Amino acid sequence: MAIDERLQHLENRLRHLESEQAVRACMNRYMMLCDELGVNSPLDELADLFTEDARWEGKGAKYREVYGGYSGREAIKAMFATYMVEPAHFVLNVHFLTTELIRVQEHCAEASWVMLQTSTFASGASHLNSARLTVKFVQSNGVWRISLFQTENMFSRPVTDWNTSAKLAVPSRG
Repeated sequence: MAIDERLQHLENRLRHLESEQAVRACMNRYMMLCDELGVNSPLDELADLFTEDARWEGKGAKYREVYGGYSGREAIKAMFATYMVEPAHFVLNVHFLTTELIRVQEHCAEASWVMLQTSTFASGASHLNSARLTVKFVQSNGVWRISLFQTENMFSRPVTDWNTSAKLAVPSRG
């Protein structure tokens, strides 16, 4: 392989890796902002993570009914604004992402994660949820944004205490 071809190959690989990292960073910022949703949340920054014509939707029987779908950045922004109330809807909200798969092709990317969400609400109730996230991204002017966000419930259950004094179950040491 000629030097020019090798350089082009390396540049393509680097561009691909940088795109994967940018997609990951966009998703991580989205989750961090969702973790901190409240009256003082940067709603414009959250909305700017989406393309103008993005779609955000709940999939499957449970999440389609609970969340529905929103088309366009402004509709998605308005949906998130409903969480920015006083007292805060979430007293505690933490998202954990795992089982990441990102596939980049030119200026588009498809990704999926399994998400675990731990939440305590203003009412005092707590919930543990897991969802499969399917997310599409588009790069425009060097910036990766979400063009499609789908969340589908895997399991959901109320919990009583996040930090209990109950002993941990471990094998006996004898």
